[in-house]
Amino acid sequence: MSENFDVVIVGGGMVGAAVACCLGGSDLRVAVIEQQLPEAFDPSQPHDLRVSALSIASKQIMEMVGAWEGVYTRRCCPFKRMRVWETIGNTEFNSDAIDYPELGFIVENRVTQLAFLDRLLAFENITLFCPATIKNLNYTPENPEHSAEIELQDGKILLTKLLVAADGGQSRIRQLCGIGVNSRDYQQQALVLYVETDYPQQNITWQRFVPSGPQAFLPLTGNYASLVWYNSSDEIRRLKALPDKELLYELSKTFPDNLGQINAILGKVSFPLRCQHAQNYVKKGVALVGDAAHMINPLAGQGVNIGLLDAAALAEVVLNAYQQGKSFADPAVLKGYEKMRRHENLAMLTLMDVFYHVFSNEILPVKVLRNFGLGLAERVLPAKNKLMRMAMGLDGRLPKLARGETIL
Repeated sequence: MSENFDVVIVGGGMVGAAVACCLGGSDLRVAVIEQQLPEAFDPSQPHDLRVSALSIASKQIMEMVGAWEGVYTRRCCPFKRMRVWETIGNTEFNSDAIDYPELGFIVENRVTQLAFLDRLLAFENITLFCPATIKNLNYTPENPEHSAEIELQDGKILLTKLLVAADGGQSRIRQLCGIGVNSRDYQQQALVLYVETDYPQQNITWQRFVPSGPQAFLPLTGNYASLVWYNSSDEIRRLKALPDKELLYELSKTFPDNLGQINAILGKVSFPLRCQHAQNYVKKGVALVGDAAHMINPLAGQGVNIGLLDAAALAEVVLNAYQQGKSFADPAVLKGYEKMRRHENLAMLTLMDVFYHVFSNEILPVKVLRNFGLGLAERVLPAKNKLMRMAMGLDGRLPKLARGETIL
């Protein structure tokens, strides 16, 4: 026995669940397929290793769909300053300069996902299939009734007009629908360390650039922080294998004292750095969002943020078409979503790529120019404030939800 849906979202992570919430409360029948629910949150638990710096635009989207309460009632760390430096060039961004109380929020990925899932379950037009595994998927764009037929491992069959791929960088949906990607490996890894510090919660993030790659500090609640150390794969493997006492010594040599002494390493994980962009975001009855569409260098923490902008933009295009009586699964309609997001995402991918290569370069003229650039950014306020607004997700072609406007 099959069940019909207007939209089926494969992947109930942060971005997939966000798409569903953006469509929540509409007349569309929406299904979300997710393999397993995240562990329930308990405030006594230590912070998760995977965190993201949610932008003001991301917060706005979450507020508009009623999910932000699920973040601030659990755990998040607002920050209002961001310092970037390298040898003599440095600059500090402060949200006071553009009359905002904060630049963003450091939030555990699980907390963000749980906040969206909580909200998703409150919408009558959304069905969550979890735990659920896809056994077979048939993409049938020539079928006038539905674009895809999904068979779950338990035998349920879902038919949908629009299939949304929110299943990550190795998206099975993207591959089955024949959408290619352009990708590049940076030949580096990032080591993420969850640490306990002398200082209590801080309101600043910082990023320092050295020849081997960036080093970053992300504040967490209490006397805790997340450190991110970019380096060659061999060096990250060496560091990760060190006993904690020896790794603490390496950290003391590398990270600045003004952030407070690091007393203990409570967790560590590493992952490779990769840049990837889908050649198309849409086909008939299919749309890619989040990592399924793009994977960005995590240098400025924009991956989740641009994924949430994808979610808001896709929902806006789909609902607008539905309200006008158009087929929201039609490629001509879905191209509107791709037009809204592809150029913006490509610009961010390119900017992060250029930034990464320029600041990892030891050629003397390049080094002089980048130090000059940081110093210039500190002194030229319009340019500095423009960069700050970009990082906060307040510039560019924003979907309505990110601007605080309803789409229902």
